[in-house]
Amino acid sequence: MAQKSLIRRFAAVAFVLLSSACTVSEATEPIVTGPVPKPLAPCAWWYGIGDSPSSWELKAAAKHYDVVVLNAWETAAMRKLHELNPKMKVLVYKDFSSARNYEGAIVAGRDAKYLPTGVGYFAAEQQHPEWFAIDTKGQRIEWAGYPKHWQMTVWDPAYQKSWADAVVAEVLREGWDGVLADNDFSSLKYYSPAVIAGTADTAGTDRLLRDGLDGMLALAGDALEKSGKMLVPNVSESQLTPGRWSAHSRYAGAMEENFGLRGDDGTGELITFQGNQFKEQRAQAALGESWLLLVTHTKSEQEERVGYASAALLASPHTCWTRADPDYKNPYWSLYQDARLGEAVETANRLPSGVWNRRYSNGWVAVNPTKTSVLLTPPAGLRTLRGEPVPAQLDLAPADAVVFVNGPK
Repeated sequence: MAQKSLIRRFAAVAFVLLSSACTVSEATEPIVTGPVPKPLAPCAWWYGIGDSPSSWELKAAAKHYDVVVLNAWETAAMRKLHELNPKMKVLVYKDFSSARNYEGAIVAGRDAKYLPTGVGYFAAEQQHPEWFAIDTKGQRIEWAGYPKHWQMTVWDPAYQKSWADAVVAEVLREGWDGVLADNDFSSLKYYSPAVIAGTADTAGTDRLLRDGLDGMLALAGDALEKSGKMLVPNVSESQLTPGRWSAHSRYAGAMEENFGLRGDDGTGELITFQGNQFKEQRAQAALGESWLLLVTHTKSEQEERVGYASAALLASPHTCWTRADPDYKNPYWSLYQDARLGEAVETANRLPSGVWNRRYSNGWVAVNPTKTSVLLTPPAGLRTLRGEPVPAQLDLAPADAVVFVNGPK
């Protein structure tokens, strides 16, 4: 690891620890040594783990996306994307936490050649059955809603090493740029109410899993980084544990699949801005060295606005955003990705009202993560993306956002 990169990582962690005690007015960006990265408007990326991409999808992806994630068996598509756009990063999907025995992950009673996981179901079944996590009744834990996905002992050093060895070897052999590691989660409750054998309760189960994934990330991340490859984990619920986003994005970055998320009632505060996670993401963006891969689930235009504008608050060379409607397996393009905001000319500002805003060379964004409407005074001379003039004052509704561009001069 380069000394400068190591210093910057420590700086990011130090910033997070210090900023957690800051008031609104005290929150600042971390000090960055060396060339300051350009805080660019969000780039686009595609989490393409659905059906095999068609020829036109690959051509479109090469023009529009900076990062694409594909299934392990899509090696031909990966090579085509590299051919069409050599600057693009193409990552292989691998799950940290499960082994799978559905059709496709197994073929004719054997593990498939290319797996969505690091350890095959039959390899574990035949050689290391102890790698299957069991509950207090001695039963293996199948994920609810995901048939034939089995929770593995991510805390077992032997499982961790087997996963890392297999995945690094495959990445190097096939020519992937790195790995998108799914299910770097904080709690088993979203998949199962089970209590893992040897733990006293669900809280103990979750601690065991989090600690195991901490170790697994370090082992796999070090090995991939040493090989010149990327590790980007899909970090879940990191707002619940201060410092977790910073720690788990320390290699090539991290993915957040619930970015710009609203409360369960649909009208409450934006969960993304709660806890310490957003501060940690701001620190990462300011350093400009690693990827923030952000997904907003967009059932409405409001959610689409909120997702893109919130991503724009995290401007960096490697902040990429995509909408998911209803999921993120197919490529989607948003009106906001054509906004051409340019380069941020200031840091993201949090107003006393709780609203965040940021000025760009070709526009302005504002996000209201609070429960109440806020009266705003936008900069003069702005237009909506449809070319309409922006009023001198506007009411920004709860959990809503605006994205405006400069008008003609």
